[in-house]
Amino acid sequence: MATWLPLPGAIPQYCARFCDDALGFAVGWNNWYFYSIVLCLDISAAAIVIDYWPGARHISPAVWISILIVLVLALNIFAVNIYGEAEFVFASIKIITIVGLLILSVVLIFGGGPNHDRLGFRYWKNPGAMKPLAPATGDTGRFLGLLYVIIFAAFTFGGIEMIAASAGEAENPRRNIPKAVKRVVWRIGLFYILGSLAVGMIVSSDDEFLLNAQQSGAPGAARSPWVIGITNAGITVLPSIINTAILTSAASSANAFLYTGSRGLFALAQNGQAPRFFLRCTKRGVPIYCVLATSSISLLTYLTLSVGGSKAFGWFANLITTACLWAWISICVAYLRFRKAQQIQGFDQREVGFTTRFQPYVAWFAGIFFTIILIFNGFTVFLSGRWNVNDFLVAYIGIPIFIVLYGFWKIVKKTRIHPLNEVDLVSDKVEIDQLEGTWEEPVPKNVVQKIWMWLV
Repeated sequence: MATWLPLPGAIPQYCARFCDDALGFAVGWNNWYFYSIVLCLDISAAAIVIDYWPGARHISPAVWISILIVLVLALNIFAVNIYGEAEFVFASIKIITIVGLLILSVVLIFGGGPNHDRLGFRYWKNPGAMKPLAPATGDTGRFLGLLYVIIFAAFTFGGIEMIAASAGEAENPRRNIPKAVKRVVWRIGLFYILGSLAVGMIVSSDDEFLLNAQQSGAPGAARSPWVIGITNAGITVLPSIINTAILTSAASSANAFLYTGSRGLFALAQNGQAPRFFLRCTKRGVPIYCVLATSSISLLTYLTLSVGGSKAFGWFANLITTACLWAWISICVAYLRFRKAQQIQGFDQREVGFTTRFQPYVAWFAGIFFTIILIFNGFTVFLSGRWNVNDFLVAYIGIPIFIVLYGFWKIVKKTRIHPLNEVDLVSDKVEIDQLEGTWEEPVPKNVVQKIWMWLV
């Protein structure tokens, strides 16, 4: 869809044009609060990471939360002109860090650390590669453990759709969007899958310093699993460097999502789906009220002071998961209707510019899979002895919010689902077609630049 019709704030617009204006409204506001809550999650994560250093433990986390909120707010108001450069630097730090960690993990697995302890697949044998989710045991427990991990990890999937959201502002989108999408697959394989494999081999699931073992009272309970594995191997200096990289990553993510969330709110105002005062901008073109409104949600991060960092982190992750799943379900629905409308209106699928194999079956599978995850998002509260009203509401409050948003706009504006033969596939397309071939692509000067441009 983004290569056929690259539009600013693409996803709500695709849902509105190819499905129903009410769906576009619901997705737009859903994405706004999704990006806003990610801001809370990142600031919460950064505050937890800072607690790793002994000197920081004597200072209230409220101080670090306040500093981070002010920092990302200032970057989005006064330094927005260096946003792209700053994100490039932050992305470079993340890539260098994860590649270095993967290499170090291989060294530790084969006993190359200071303690010369060859780990191999030790932790896969004891306590085991798959840990059952209590109170279930055996195969059932391991299946529920896998389901819980998939659900909890779903919130990290959010943000990938920003590739399409940036299509309307990208140079040569019909060339660069497909390139970015293909690279994402390899990055997920390299950074997420290999990273998860490496962590599972250098850290035991029952290590006392893991986040889910805070009841141990250990001062290092806020360490990341990477830091735990490195520390257990007898390396003393590197953990602080890794934690610093993780801290910059969290701050970078908070900065990016505040930027994206504020622009999403601005797009809603442009479409007449948010109050018009959100259209006011500074002399530098910053939508000031959108930035302030989005950043105000970050004040929810102070909840970590009363309920505990990890518990609030879990709340934010659940809210994000629901919003992310709604966004992707809507994307699948919009794509299926987009594809069907093309067929009915006589467009050749090869004209799209970018296609993937096994469509539309993959879109159907993805939409059904995301729906299942959405329904079972809070299944743990139904296990024996785990009922908790707060956890239930946090897990499922996003479902009625989305339905209410959709119903509200449908009733107020009396919208309808567009018939497939009337779906607008061509408006704004002519202008984009005319820009084809007018962009100049940067050419790497050597192999190093070529690899770096592929990574970043």
